[in-house]
This record gives sequence, structure tokens and C-alpha cells, in this order.
Amino acid sequence: MQLNVAGKRCHVGTGGKPVDPACAPYPPLLLVHGAANDRDCWRRVAGGLSAAGCALLVPDLPGHGLSAGPALRSVEELADWLPALLDAVGVERAVLVGHSMGSLVTLECAARHPQHVSQLALLGASAPMPVADALLSRATTHPDSVVRMMTEYSHTLQFLLTGGGGHGVWGPGVTLAIMRRSPPGVLAIDLANCNDYARGLEAAAQVACPTLLLVGRRDRMTPRRNLPPLQAALRQFIRVEIADCGHAMMNEQPQAVVDNLLSFLASTATPPAVPAAAKPDR
Repeated sequence: MQLNVAGKRCHVGTGGKPVDPACAPYPPLLLVHGAANDRDCWRRVAGGLSAAGCALLVPDLPGHGLSAGPALRSVEELADWLPALLDAVGVERAVLVGHSMGSLVTLECAARHPQHVSQLALLGASAPMPVADALLSRATTHPDSVVRMMTEYSHTLQFLLTGGGGHGVWGPGVTLAIMRRSPPGVLAIDLANCNDYARGLEAAAQVACPTLLLVGRRDRMTPRRNLPPLQAALRQFIRVEIADCGHAMMNEQPQAVVDNLLSFLASTATPPAVPAAAKPDR
């Protein structure tokens, strides 16, 4: 669906059905993509979540996919944009699910706007999330070489060789195609956003809601060894690792992502309030 968010056109996927929180088992899930990606990176995960009855909001961030630009130039700006999106849809609270750069955006949003966040899921996360200087410069001058390298490092070797399940589809090519179609300049802006975001641990310490850290055990982009500072800063979290999985977990192991998100939601959902019994008339 098309929305007007902060005066700009925004394209939002909903899993093929209207967003109706009253008919869903949990608050709507707001799925936030990573650098040089768009809503389509969530396609297989969104299908599984929708089939389980979840209400979904899967936006193209500003300047990405079919959403109007410009791309926002800081994680903090993107974090403030998410509540504007929820307001445009008429949703008060949501489960924030972010991947890679999106994990930084949702982390910051949960710290800045806790009234809008019921639960938080960070996929492929690291705080801080430094990017090599050579990669930052080449993202401007040679973006295609950077997206090809990111595609290689985002998947396990096994998936690079055989991923896609046959049928003439090369699994990592999905990741590559999505990044290749991002508008000019967006890759460099997004990587700079990741590199420049310095308050991740401070934000983590402010997050009050239940948090899931979903980790690809063979992630080379945000490897497991980077997680201890983030874990130490979070007040309450559940950490789950997906075996034989790289950074692009929604492409490589979509069912595992769906299953772990649903398990997390079921274990941390706040039970509905039970109305007090009416006092009998005397």
C-alpha cells in the first residue's frame, strides 16, 4: 500500500492482507530492512509470518525501493521516521524487527520511542557496526563491486554454491539483485549510517522491552564475536543462533527466522488485561 509519511510517498507491504491488529495474535510486526535493500528482502519471511496470522508492516525506507527520497542520512533520523509511519497507519504499538542496518534503526527507535514498541528483534546485529574505509569510499566510486562483495560475505559458502533449492534460481542472486536496484548513492549513505552510529550501546541500555538477538552462526558481516558488548548493555534479551547460516538469514534460512520470531513472540507476549468482575447491585 502507498502512504504519506512525513510528507513523502512511502510504499509498505502488508503480507497480502489488511493491517488489523484486532485480528492478530500480537501487535503488528514492523520489518525494517538493511543497507541498500528494500521490503523484498523480507518476502519469504513475511509470507510465513502472515500465514501464522501476524499483521505486518514491511516498508521501503525513504529513498529505497518504491518509497520517495531522499534517503535519510543517520540512524537517528530513520529511528524517528518509524513512529511517523506507525501514525500514518494508525498503529499505536508494534513489534520492531530489524536486520543489519535495520537492527540499529529499530534499536534506536526502541530507546527513543518506547511507547511505540512492545518487543524488539535484532537480526544480524552489532553495536557498533564499523565499515572499512575502503568499502565506504568504493561504495561511492564502484558500488557494484561493493554489492558483489557484500553478497559473497552475506552467505555461507554452501549457500553460495548450491543455495536456491534448484529450479534455475541462484539463491544469493536474490540478495544481489535487490541491492543492485537500489537508487544511485543509497549504498554509500546507508554504509555511512552504519559506520557513523555511535550510540548503540547507550540505546541498548535504555531499551526496556523484551529483545531477541537472532544470530547466524556463520555470519561474516556481523560475526558472533562482536555481540558481547551489546548483550551486556541490554536489560533483557534472548539470544538464538541459526546453525549453518550467514548474515542474509531471511534469504538463506527464512523458515528458521519465522520459527524463532514466532517462538519469541509467544514467550514474551503480554497477556490481555482481564476486566474486573462487575460488582452486583445492592
